[in-house]
Amino acid sequence: MTIDERRRAVGSRIAATRSERGMSLSELARRAGIGKGSLSEIESGRRNPTLDTLYAIAGPLGVPLTALLGEEAGTEGSGDHLRARVLHVEHHPDGATTEVVWLTVLPGATRVSPAHGPGVTEYILVVQGELTAGPVGAESTAASGDSITWRSDVEHSYRSGDEPVHAVLTIRSPGT
Repeated sequence: MTIDERRRAVGSRIAATRSERGMSLSELARRAGIGKGSLSEIESGRRNPTLDTLYAIAGPLGVPLTALLGEEAGTEGSGDHLRARVLHVEHHPDGATTEVVWLTVLPGATRVSPAHGPGVTEYILVVQGELTAGPVGAESTAASGDSITWRSDVEHSYRSGDEPVHAVLTIRSPGT
């Protein structure tokens, strides 16, 4: 899939999900904290959203990130502070979703993520480097081989030191 095709596919998924939720473009833009014009350009495939923007949009829509980014293994997204590559997405019979992502947090970066939907839990296994992550104000630090788990239905952060951090992030969203 070309970059243009991927951008249009992401925009189509956002527009379709917004429509399914009965939400106007203006309402989603307001809830996501982005400009209405920017959201319109993203939905039409004229603008490439960052990972940060996709997270901001996914929250108000009540969907996992991969519902917008795409669920195919190898699908990538990036932002100012991190890169993510989808490894696997599993939909469970009870409606729950498990997303497994290879995460790279760039050196010296701090990424604050908005709250995800109710009951969403994140598990992160640090493969290389040292990561401080978790709910804002209650973060934990993990080095290579260590893991951190937290409820991500609150604002949370990822922070690296002077070296990049490579980790496997598993996000479990409960069924509705």
